[in-house]
Amino acid sequence: MTSTASRPSRVAKLPPRERILDAAEELFQNEGIRRVGVQAIAERAETTKMAIYRHFETKDALVAEWLRILAADYQAAFDRVEAEYPGRPEEQILGVARFIAEGLPTLSHRGCPFINSLAELPDRSHPARQVIEEHKARQTRRLVALCAEAGLPDPEQAAAEITFVLEGAQVSTQNGSIDRAGDRLMRIVEGIVDRHRSPLVESRGTTD
Repeated sequence: MTSTASRPSRVAKLPPRERILDAAEELFQNEGIRRVGVQAIAERAETTKMAIYRHFETKDALVAEWLRILAADYQAAFDRVEAEYPGRPEEQILGVARFIAEGLPTLSHRGCPFINSLAELPDRSHPARQVIEEHKARQTRRLVALCAEAGLPDPEQAAAEITFVLEGAQVSTQNGSIDRAGDRLMRIVEGIVDRHRSPLVESRGTTD
């Protein structure tokens, strides 16, 4: 939903629903979900509260749709690396890590929208929390599958370690505690894959 075009010219060309989502994304990212009201979103989108409620029954529904779009972007990253490295699961794992590493600079101001949203939405029945939990579960399943395809003997453990690193790098970037987080992230993920690689995979790789 981001663009290099100036915001006024970009927003003017968007259909009403996309204009609302664009405004919500900017405000939720910069100010947080709780601090942003529907009126502020309406003003930013150059529309009315009534128009927002025609597209989204509640503010909670708008938050959930925003996060659903973000989740789709992350899932698309898995699709891209699978298409780019067909039949090479280790390269796909590193491709996913690279996607996160390259996105770290944009997190330095507000941080990961999923982590921030979880902190702001303690009620597990909130529709946006359900979107996040489903997204994280789907992401874990795909990462475990890649680790299994790579021949790692304990794919669940390898995927868990990689997930800890990916999410930890995002938090560390947000609070500024670690420099060169992207480079460090890639080296750590590479190390996890190397450490989990089975002797069978290593021996097969030396004979090819």
